[in-house]
Amino acid sequence: MHRLVPGRHRHHRGGGGPARLGRAAGRLGRRRGRAVVTQPQPLLDGLSDLHRARLLGLADDREFPADRRLFDEGGAADRFWLLRSGEVALDLYVPGRRPPVVETVGAGQLLGWSWLFPPYRWHLGARSLGPVRAWEFPAERVRALCGADPEFGLRVTLHCAAVIAERLQAARLRLVDLYAPDGGGPP
Repeated sequence: MHRLVPGRHRHHRGGGGPARLGRAAGRLGRRRGRAVVTQPQPLLDGLSDLHRARLLGLADDREFPADRRLFDEGGAADRFWLLRSGEVALDLYVPGRRPPVVETVGAGQLLGWSWLFPPYRWHLGARSLGPVRAWEFPAERVRALCGADPEFGLRVTLHCAAVIAERLQAARLRLVDLYAPDGGGPP
């Protein structure tokens, strides 16, 4: 696990100068010790340069092997991730069965929003489908930043609300496909 700190040197990479955090924020790869934008990250795109740098200053670079449980439904939602590569299945606990997958999230997407809303418990479980690289953020510290800086807090909350709305819409469409006669929908 490595701490990402924009504008600072990485101890094992021999320096590298400031991170590049342009307006088109994206997945920050590493090239010769510097962070380089390589893929869009919608949460980061909605933040000012200062807010983006503050958030990324809290990030830990994480890697998960295939089939790793990242969290379980009902567990403490004390962190969240921005996926850089790979896919994660969101699943639902069903007694006596393997948890059915209700959504899949991939590179560029937010994994976890339960950390933002009390009682800070996961509403679903998550398992990596293959190798995953992500930035992991400590929920309590990000919530503290949100409280200390209302503009930052608003941007983060609006992004999480948009993610929740997208996932609810996707779930609604899956239910329509499952239960509507003839795959129906609105007339």
